[in-house]
Amino acid sequence: MPSLLVVIFAVELFVQLVNTIGAATINNLLWRIALSLPIPLSSEFAAQRKKQKDYLAVRRELNATSSQDEFAKWARLRRQHDKLLEDLEKRKKDLDGSKTKFDRTLTTVRVVATRGVQWFLPFWYSREPMFWLPYGWFPYYVEWFASFPRAPLGSVSIVVWQWACTGVLTLVMETFMAVFGLIVATRQKQQEKQNVKQAVPAAGAREDSKAEAK
Repeated sequence: MPSLLVVIFAVELFVQLVNTIGAATINNLLWRIALSLPIPLSSEFAAQRKKQKDYLAVRRELNATSSQDEFAKWARLRRQHDKLLEDLEKRKKDLDGSKTKFDRTLTTVRVVATRGVQWFLPFWYSREPMFWLPYGWFPYYVEWFASFPRAPLGSVSIVVWQWACTGVLTLVMETFMAVFGLIVATRQKQQEKQNVKQAVPAAGAREDSKAEAK
């Protein structure tokens, strides 16, 4: 069943990516994408940004206006400021509620698409062999373990295949993150050394200019 082999591998790969990147990071990225799409939510966000811009403009003008020398103008700006602030807080509260609902929906979909599938497929296809081991190559206890829990003896069960995918992908992800972290640290050190080399001649030039001035 090559298609099921690929499905299991894809599910485990998706789970590893989510664990590596982080669910919150993925949610924030998808939230930004949603706000850029032509949907009512993005219109609300654009209106909130415009209202925030208007509020900051009125606030700056209010701070620059004297309440004693220009009381009428100050009072008018104060009313606009308070009204815009109230409207801005209401819009922010609505957007925060939409963001919470968005995160909750994504979490539900992610759990169903990962944990749900991880539990359902091994249960439903527990008796199905993923592939067969070469006959006579392995001792009985290896064949028994490979077929755990209910696949035919001599085959690899979906549970064992799932474990194998998880183990290999975890090792690959950890290796990739370690190499990536090493590359980033090396580049940072090189940049620091370059900054030091650039700073030394500059300091010497300043000392020479001071000496010449004396």
